Amino acid sequence: MHGTDAVSGGYGVINGFSYGLITPLAAYLMACLGGALGLRCTTRSLLVERSWRPGWLALGATAIGSGIWTMHFIAMMGFSVAGSPLNYDKRITFASLGVAIVMVGIGIFIVGYRGSTPMSLVTGGTITGLGVASMHYLGMAGMRLHGRIEYDTKIVALSVVVAVVAATAALWAAVSIRGFLPAVGASLVMGLAVTGMHYTAMAAVRVRMVGGLGRLGGDEPTTLLAPLLVGPVVFLVLAGVVVMFDPLLVMGNQDWQKPGEVRRPVPAPPRPVWPARPPWEEASYQRER
Repeated sequence: MHGTDAVSGGYGVINGFSYGLITPLAAYLMACLGGALGLRCTTRSLLVERSWRPGWLALGATAIGSGIWTMHFIAMMGFSVAGSPLNYDKRITFASLGVAIVMVGIGIFIVGYRGSTPMSLVTGGTITGLGVASMHYLGMAGMRLHGRIEYDTKIVALSVVVAVVAATAALWAAVSIRGFLPAVGASLVMGLAVTGMHYTAMAAVRVRMVGGLGRLGGDEPTTLLAPLLVGPVVFLVLAGVVVMFDPLLVMGNQDWQKPGEVRRPVPAPPRPVWPARPPWEEASYQRER
């Protein structure tokens, strides 16, 4: 992607696709899964009682944040720098997951409680997009290698704009799009936008190599990232089960009816009809009242 020979003081040769298309496709699928579950939960939050809304919004924020974080580090499994191994700082890596969930959560809660007004969408989308970008660059800050990471400022700014636009469009889709197929389409577009933001940001990366081959800090990707990715993936699967077997469906409160379809009200149960009292009992009953 960038660079010259991997010598001290020069720029190292970067490869963002060490495993070909395997890591980009896997990353894209995880971004789509997290986006689909997050959008579904956000839509649910607008259709349930207010007391249930925070739970659905929190589940949606965690799903989107986990999906974006998982996408990032799956894509980073294919990232390499010639002449240097890559390790990751465990605390910073965990912190990047927390930043993703919290920032996405703030944006989703704004839209969940303020509705789809232009102000709430712009505010929520900006916060969510900045959260996605912060997660990416914080995760990059946790990388340990025999070199110093530098960035092209213009491409970094472009990646942040892409993140904000993608997040705003995703929040608009969550509160505006109904129906299964449109929701699937919105999830695919969201996954494409998030993955595109990642690789746009990676295009800004340059690595200036430094002398010395001392021991790197942090953990190797095979010992940190692979086991670490299991948790978010399992969570996304469980969240998918919750969404698919939503108790509201059992109660008959469905939200995917066709546009323009009018729900028929459920008829009230008939009132019981009691047998008439004999005249002598009716007179006694009226005196007692």
